[in-house]
Amino acid sequence: MLESLLAFTGAAFLIAMAPGPSTVVIMRQSMRSRRAGFLTTLGNEAGVVVWGVAAALGLSALLAASQLAYDALRIAGAAVLVYFGAKALWQARRGNLAAQAPEFEAADAPVAGWRSFRLGLITNFANPKAGVFAVSFLPQFVPEGAPVLVTLIAFSVLWALIDLVWYSGVVWLVAAARRLFERPGVRRRLEQVSGVVLVGLGIRLAAESR
Repeated sequence: MLESLLAFTGAAFLIAMAPGPSTVVIMRQSMRSRRAGFLTTLGNEAGVVVWGVAAALGLSALLAASQLAYDALRIAGAAVLVYFGAKALWQARRGNLAAQAPEFEAADAPVAGWRSFRLGLITNFANPKAGVFAVSFLPQFVPEGAPVLVTLIAFSVLWALIDLVWYSGVVWLVAAARRLFERPGVRRRLEQVSGVVLVGLGIRLAAESR
């Protein structure tokens, strides 16, 4: 069991470090505030747990087996990523980015917090490959003789915690450099880059086959 746990932990850390849509969105939110970045991370990890539990219950296997379901989720996810990217590009074009920084200083901080959490959750759900990956990645670490359902759910939670550790570091680093990012010119360029990356990831997701 210990050997499987160590192997899973190492693999999960490597996966967390691989850049993707969640990385871009979390970094972009962290430029607003540390809290926004952290809540976006929590939303993303909630999605990781949901995909993991779905894999444990066999639901992700249905997604992996059904081309229609996979394609529908893939197109929807691509549309979400393109929308997020286009929104970032539009905000950069408007040039009022500095005014967005004190997002959590307003009286509607709980609403803004929920929006950040929801953004992370939706970004994670927008990638159907996460579900297919969960059903292929998690089971290989279940030790022989161990209860499969309980072990898969436990690994899902551990996967989310490892992700949380990595992205918390990303949030802290980006938020620590917030003074640099608050400069209008720097912020505008970063919004443009993140927008282009998200649109590109969305187009790639829409165009690729499984």
